Amino acid sequence: MNRLAAVAVAAGTAILAALAPAPAAASGPAPVEIPRGDTPLKAFLYLPDGPGPFPVVIGMHGCEGLRSPDGTIASRYRDWANRLGKAGFAVLYVDSYGTRELGPQCRNRATILRINREGVADALAARDWLQGQTFAKPDRISLLGWSTGGVSVLQAVRPRAAGRDEKPDFRSAVAFYPGCTRLEVTAWSTRIPTLILIGGADDRVSARACEQMVAGARGRSARASIVVYPGAYHDFDHPSRPVQVRTGYAFSVDNSGRVHTGTNPAARADAIRRVVQFLSRSQGPDVGAQHSER
Repeated sequence: MNRLAAVAVAAGTAILAALAPAPAAASGPAPVEIPRGDTPLKAFLYLPDGPGPFPVVIGMHGCEGLRSPDGTIASRYRDWANRLGKAGFAVLYVDSYGTRELGPQCRNRATILRINREGVADALAARDWLQGQTFAKPDRISLLGWSTGGVSVLQAVRPRAAGRDEKPDFRSAVAFYPGCTRLEVTAWSTRIPTLILIGGADDRVSARACEQMVAGARGRSARASIVVYPGAYHDFDHPSRPVQVRTGYAFSVDNSGRVHTGTNPAARADAIRRVVQFLSRSQGPDVGAQHSER
C-alpha cells in the first residue's frame, strides 16, 4: 500500500535503544566464497546463537561498498547483522565490489548502473548457495538492500527475475532508499512481499518516484508497500553519521551531485522495529517473537 508514514516513535527509550550498539551476534563475519563461473562471489556470513537451521537475510550494500577502508565490515552493516542475529536470522552480505576488485563507486555513474544489473545475479547466486547449506532454511531466505543495493533488490524481485522454479523463491525483501526513477518507467512490480523505506527529504534519490512506482504496481501486484519518513535524508538508518553535505555524487535528485546524508534518530528507530517485524512475519510465528510491537 502506498502511503506517507508520519513517524511517531515514543521519544527517549526507543530512540536511545536504536542508537545504542546492537548486542553482538554469535559469530561473524566469516568470509565465504560462493562458486559462480570463473570468479567466486565473495561474501561474509554472520550466524546467530543456536543450532539452526536459520532463516537468512542476504544483504546488498550501497555505493560506498561493504567494507571500510581498513577492510572491516562497515558499521551500518555490522549493526544490522547484529540486530537481525538477535532476532534469529543469519545474515549473508554479498560483497559485489570486492568480488570485482572495486572501491567505493558513489561518483561513478557507469559502474553503479552496471553493478545494479549484476547485483541480481549476485543475489540469485547467494540464494542458490544458501539453499545447499545445512545452517540455512532453504525456503526462508529474504533480501535486504541499501541505496544501489536496494535497486538490485527491487530488480531481483520482479516477476521476470524469478530464476529457477524447482527451488523455493526469496521469502520477502526490504529496500532502503533505492533509486526508483528507472524502475517506475519500466512498470516495476514484485512477486514477493516487498517493503521500501525512504526519507522524505532524500535529495540523492526521489521518494516521490518510489511512491509513484509502488502506486503504479498496485494493479500488477499487491505485495509492495512504502514508508516515507518526513525530514529524513539518505542513510537515515546509519548508526552514527552526523548529517552532512557531500558533493560529486553520480546521482542526485537535482543532478548537481550535491546530497545530504546522515542519521535521523526517529526514522532509524522506526525502521529497525519495522524491518525486524516485517522480515519475522514473513518467516513465520517462531521467528523474531521477542520483537513484537508493544
